[in-house]
Amino acid sequence: MRKITNEELGRPTAEQFAAMAKMPVTVVLDNVRSAQNVGAFFRTGDAFAVERILLCGITATPPSREIHKTALGAELTVPWSHCDSTEACIGRLRTEGYRVFAVEQVEGAEMLDAFTPEEGVRYALVFGNEVDGVGQQAVDCCDGALEIPQIGTKHSINVSVSGGVVLWHFFRRLRPRA
Repeated sequence: MRKITNEELGRPTAEQFAAMAKMPVTVVLDNVRSAQNVGAFFRTGDAFAVERILLCGITATPPSREIHKTALGAELTVPWSHCDSTEACIGRLRTEGYRVFAVEQVEGAEMLDAFTPEEGVRYALVFGNEVDGVGQQAVDCCDGALEIPQIGTKHSINVSVSGGVVLWHFFRRLRPRA
């Protein structure tokens, strides 16, 4: 086996990426405290071609050295905006026709492995704070919740890691075609 060079991967330029079809998924970050977690979401969002990332409440915003450290420039390719209130952000997304899901352990959550994203539906996925998760008021505004199945002793996964797991699940089904 020979490792493939970056040039051989044939990745698009920033301009080509901006013009590409995107996966019909918007990421919402609800008061995520770590700028490095935010950066990781940008990098994952770029990899899976999400529509945009909405940074809510105290979530750090670019430009930021800490975001850039993990985003590696993806904060320049993935569209983003800041919203003061996660609840107001969710309300706007719902009026725009998105199905909004909290990624959270709540009563009635659907296990991610049992959930099949539907073609033709636009999704917004709300990821929460590293300590408290998605705030209850934000959960109350969502159409539903998705939970990542786990069997270990810990009750949660790092928020940016959970972003990778959930976005991969959506990408497998809704991958944009070039």
